[in-house]
Order: sequence, then structure tokens, then C-alpha cells
Amino acid sequence: MTSMPTRRTRPAPPPTAPADWSVEGWHAKPAAHQIAYDDADAVSRAVAKLRDLPPLVTSWEVLRLRASLAEAEEGKRFLLQGGDCAEALADCRPEAITSKLKILLQMSLVLVHGLQTPVVRVGRFAGQYAKPRSSPTETKTVDGTETTLPSYFGDLINQAPFEPDARRADPHLMVRAYQHSAMTLNFVRSLLDGGFADLHHPEYWDLSFLGSAQLSEDVRAQYELMSRELSSALRFMEALGEKTVDELTRVEFFASHEGLNLQYESAQTRTVPHAEGHWCLTTHLPWIGERTRQLDGAHVEFFRGIENPVGVKVGPSATADEVVELARALNPANIAGKLVLITRVGSGKAAEIMPAWIDAVRDAGVRCLWTSDPMHGNTITTDSGVKTRPFDRIMQELEEVIDAHEQCGSRLGGMHVELTGEDVTECVGGATDIREDQLHENYASACDPRLNYQQSLELAFIIAKRLGKH
Repeated sequence: MTSMPTRRTRPAPPPTAPADWSVEGWHAKPAAHQIAYDDADAVSRAVAKLRDLPPLVTSWEVLRLRASLAEAEEGKRFLLQGGDCAEALADCRPEAITSKLKILLQMSLVLVHGLQTPVVRVGRFAGQYAKPRSSPTETKTVDGTETTLPSYFGDLINQAPFEPDARRADPHLMVRAYQHSAMTLNFVRSLLDGGFADLHHPEYWDLSFLGSAQLSEDVRAQYELMSRELSSALRFMEALGEKTVDELTRVEFFASHEGLNLQYESAQTRTVPHAEGHWCLTTHLPWIGERTRQLDGAHVEFFRGIENPVGVKVGPSATADEVVELARALNPANIAGKLVLITRVGSGKAAEIMPAWIDAVRDAGVRCLWTSDPMHGNTITTDSGVKTRPFDRIMQELEEVIDAHEQCGSRLGGMHVELTGEDVTECVGGATDIREDQLHENYASACDPRLNYQQSLELAFIIAKRLGKH
């Protein structure tokens, strides 16, 4: 999604799916974290409706992203993937969408300036409506009575209020999620096409937004100086007729979400004119979570056959052999840009775990882009029962992952973070030093804790400095 590509710039490549794959083949496999709907006819009606609706994204946008990820594998780009842990249908509002877009733009500007490398921007939006949960049920005391209801699995599945009707899995929510994804994508496209994200003028990105956040003066001054320097440099390069300036300034945004609900994903998977294979057109970059990456499971079965690039989360329980088998399954044709391995090991573990993974994948000749999710392995629960993530542990894991790659002659090609453009108090630490006793002040996430605006920008500065080329 760019200023979105409006046409293919090169012939579509041959299909990548194995000969034994089919869109509905996943039904024959064990499916972890799939939802048990109590109305099969309603599910069939919702799926049929989704099959008839236009795609949310296009195959040539997907191909453009795949080509960019292939360049990231070569160190020519860096992937920034970020956004909400779980979107809410109620947050399909211009203010909420633009705040996420702004923080991703500002983070990417920091990375472009520091790395002197184009950034591939992928938002966790326009479809991140489903989340696996550690337990299928939740128990609370209601009016003095202990009550157990299904867990909240995201607005694609059920609703957050702790009430029987809200927690019932509703297949029509798949259609509502599609509609809200379409509205989100339409608004983002309109913003980008209207010049909202022009890197030549970062000063137009509503710097009152910068001032409203609780940024330290040092971070604010760094950002404003950097934006002026980059604008001046771009104008100088254009005056010289420098052809590479377009690669540094082209603003593209792609959408991504966890492909948890396979009814929803398969309903929008189809063939397209002038390109072979099957395309999952709910999003550009679907990913498989740590809890659903079983080699013999339905999620790997489904996503191994689509033409989209696919991400997969890999946690500390995986062996080197399992990582290789997973990579081979999800990139059966072994093509560049097809597979994103998203490691999530937790602070203090990368040095022990990751060199074996990196060496095994390299020795097997499997093509992939290595990125890091430093969030999910560092979730803790406070004494008062609140989930949070310490900023210092997030940074520690990123530093350790970078070190592990350098030790193996590899490179970290991107990062995957849960964040928001708002001043929430969900992760402790950072330059503003959010404490545990402050978490209640603005804890807005329905699921997992996210970095706030200041923490996200601070993270970008630290990574740009750590990986920077100057």
C-alpha cells in the first residue's frame, strides 16, 4: 500500500505453491486456536459473503512488498512493522488511524536518517482484529457469583464486555471486520495519495502531536534537528539530479495482521487475472503466531500455499531443526522476499538460542528475512495483576539479537513492535520512566501492553544509532 502501487512494474513470477496444496486443504489439519461457532449456517453465510466481496488489497501491491522484502534480505532496506496489539472496530476513526500512521512515519524517518537505508513500512492495521489467548475461558466474580465465559479473542470473533451475549463467537463479525478494514485502508490510501506522508516535508506532520506527548526535550530536539537535516539533504540531492533520492523518499505503507481465523483468510483467497497462484487478499503480509506454527497444523498448511510473503513468530521452545523445517514449509520455492522469520525469545536468551537458528537456516540455504519482536517474550505481570513490558528488557532483547546476528555474520533486517500513537501507560520504563504504580493512569489496551508514543520514538532513535552507518 503506497502512495500505493497502482500497477505491476514487472511480469508476475511463477506460482510458489506446492502441487498438493488447495485453498480448503487446511480443514483436514488440526487447527490450534480456531473458534467453535455454535451456528454453522451463519458461518457459511458469512464466508459466502466474504468470497463475493472485492479484495481488500491487490496482488500487485503484494508483489511490490515481496520485492521490497527481498531487498531487505540483502541489507538494502529495513522492515518496520508495528501497530496495535488488537484493533477495535470502535477505533476505526480518523484520529486513531492518523495517530498510528504518524508514529510509524516518524519512527521510519528516524530509521531512514540513521541507517541511510529505505524503510519498508508495514502497519499492524486494517485487519488486526483477532488474538489468540492463553486460556479459552475467563472467570470473574459478577454480583457476588463466580462466572466463567469465553475469553475475548478480538473483534473479529467476539466482543470485550464480560457478558454472555458479547462473548459468544459471532460469525457476522468477520463481515464487520472486513468492512472496517476496507474503511481503514481507504482512509490511509487517501492520506498517502494526498501527500500526508511526504518525506520532503516532515515538518508538516503535525508537530503539535510531538508537543502533546510527554517527550523529553532531548528526544524532541533530536527529532526536529534530524527532520530539518533530512529535508535539506533531499532537496540538495534532487538539485544534483540524484536518481536514488526516490528510493529514499518513496512512501509506501503495507498492511499486516495475524492470520488467526482461517475461515476469514481463506474466504478472501483467490486467483487473479494475469498472475498465477492464489493470493490472500485480506492483507499484504499475514503472519502466523508462536501458538499456531505447528508444522502439521492448519495454519502452516494454509499459508504455505499463498503467494503473499508470510511472517512466522518463533519463540525459545523451537529447535534449530524445527526452524529450518518451518522455513522450508512456508517458502517451498525458496524465493527471496517470501518469508519473514520473526524471533521472540525474551531478554537474556538470544545469545544462547539464536546462533544455532541462524547457522542452521544459512546452512540449509533457506531464504528469509530475520526480524525481531522484542515485545512478546518480555511480558510480565505485576503484583497487582497488571500485564506490562519493561522498556529496558525490550531494548536488551533487541541489542542481544543484533549481537547474535553479528556473531554469525548475519544481520537483523527489521523489527516488529506493538505500539500506539497515544500517551498510554502500559509499558514501564523509557525516558519518561513510567512506574508500575502509574500503569492505571491510561491503560487502554484490550489485550497486551503497547509502547506509547514517546517510547516508540525513543526505540527508533536507539536502534538507528546501534545499526547506523555513520
